[in-house]
Amino acid sequence: MLLFHTLRRALPLHAAWLAAAFFAVHPIQAEAINYIFERATLLAALFCLLSLRAWLDNAPWAAAAWFVPALLAKEECVAFPLFLALLSFAGIGPKRAWTQLASMLALAAAAGLRAILAASRIAGTNVGASAAYSPEKYLAAQGPVIWRYLRLLVLPFGFTVDPDIRVPTPSLAAAAWLALAAAASVALLAALRGWQPGWWLLGGLILLLPSSSIFPASDLAADRRMYLPMIAFSAAIGLLAQHLDWRLAAAFAAVLAGLALNRTLVWQSEQTLWRDAVAKAPAKLRPRIQLARALPPAQAISLLDETHTLFPNDPRVPAELGRIYLAQGDAPHALAAFGEALAESPTDPLSFNNRGAALAALGQNEAARADFNHALGLNPCEFNSLLNLRRLGDPRPVPPDCRFTPRERHQLEGN
Repeated sequence: MLLFHTLRRALPLHAAWLAAAFFAVHPIQAEAINYIFERATLLAALFCLLSLRAWLDNAPWAAAAWFVPALLAKEECVAFPLFLALLSFAGIGPKRAWTQLASMLALAAAAGLRAILAASRIAGTNVGASAAYSPEKYLAAQGPVIWRYLRLLVLPFGFTVDPDIRVPTPSLAAAAWLALAAAASVALLAALRGWQPGWWLLGGLILLLPSSSIFPASDLAADRRMYLPMIAFSAAIGLLAQHLDWRLAAAFAAVLAGLALNRTLVWQSEQTLWRDAVAKAPAKLRPRIQLARALPPAQAISLLDETHTLFPNDPRVPAELGRIYLAQGDAPHALAAFGEALAESPTDPLSFNNRGAALAALGQNEAARADFNHALGLNPCEFNSLLNLRRLGDPRPVPPDCRFTPRERHQLEGN
């Protein structure tokens, strides 16, 4: 409703209704809404919409004020001032609000630098320095990924929480980005000649850039990253569809709503979510590991045995098997599985910790201590090994430079 009340300031009434309906029922929105971790994305989009509404009401300082909580919610909205600048260039909104835009850009730059710094200093964020990809490889993948997002907008099938996206060859990456640049150029030229959807299509690409350019994340693609750009893409769709017969538009909306409901049903449980992901990416390991964690132990072991034949040299499979065996009290099988994982990853401190846990369960405390100490030699901040040594009556001082949560530090200090 807020999107409708905002866009009616810039679009014909019928186009604003169609845009709001498209935004509301398109299945690409399901992930951001159903995945509780994405509350930050929903909040950022809410405050960006309030900022956009103020901008269209010719209240640029109010727009800048609403942008502050949007940034505090999630830094992915850092390109929003550029989106407002594009609208102003198109004659939508205030025409001389450069001071306010400069203020918003300064805030965006500060938030972006803070995010980069935090990602470099905090382990396990899976973005920036902790991501599985370098900025160059991430950028190479994003050209095809953006085309995938655009395809999902038009042909809404193939949604999954964990798409099987690979880093493309340099030639394919270059071709995808050149095709995007050409499409953006055509949209810009058409917009300059009076084709209004072009401005909104360009705005959607601008809003997508922070999560789909050079700042890497371990997930090369995620449907939830389209939630904020959908504000602009929906406006473009509303303008393009405003002359459709209302019955045809209602039929399209009903189909999209049905597909969105289906995606929401997939998100109802861990099992349905990861079964769907495995079915759509059978050659990818992570969905199989996640599904195993959601299944009863016997089914999980069967799935992991099958997975082991597909990924015979990946230590994550025997490590997960060992975890299940240990949780079931089957320490001998856990020891064998953890030993296989260690053979595949002899420099991983967690592998030593896991084998030590199995040895401790078998009563072989001295051998367990040796593994825990070896793990700490590889990583002095290995929390599990510090905790396991404490459980064996061999507490170690907590390294002061390790970034433990208060709860973890509380466990290690035994208070």
